[in-house]
Amino acid sequence: MTAGDSLWTWAVRAYGSRGVAEACLHLQDAAGQNVPLLLWAAWAARTGRAPDADTLEAACDIARAWQEAVIAPLREVRRALKGRNPDLDDADREAVRAQVKAVELEAERRLLAALEALTPAPEGAPRPVLAALIAAARQWSPMTPRPGLTALAERLPA
Repeated sequence: MTAGDSLWTWAVRAYGSRGVAEACLHLQDAAGQNVPLLLWAAWAARTGRAPDADTLEAACDIARAWQEAVIAPLREVRRALKGRNPDLDDADREAVRAQVKAVELEAERRLLAALEALTPAPEGAPRPVLAALIAAARQWSPMTPRPGLTALAERLPA
């Protein structure tokens, strides 16, 4: 990781790393976690940033607002367009699905930018990623999917 990597740059690279997308989607679909929030927590830890409890709560509030108002509805539309429908031309359906996917990705990019903006400056050495993921997951929901978080932490690049 380059010290000056933005959260977006790091998140795109991390998500493309072997096994990360699968681990993230499992946490999202099976445990109801917010992937951008988890990537933010991991990036903060990797870059030596230590969000306090108020910052973590604010991050969850921002993520929840984006999730409920924008990202989840777009994801639902994109997934609905994934399946074949005899009444829709496949090429047209896929073209619209690609556009929805692009808007969903843009919404996630903007969420990550908002999260990065509230993150404190680096304070020293990198921190343990698993601990940061657990803290974010606990703030996000009452259940902590420790096995999924452990799998994600093990797959994230340094």
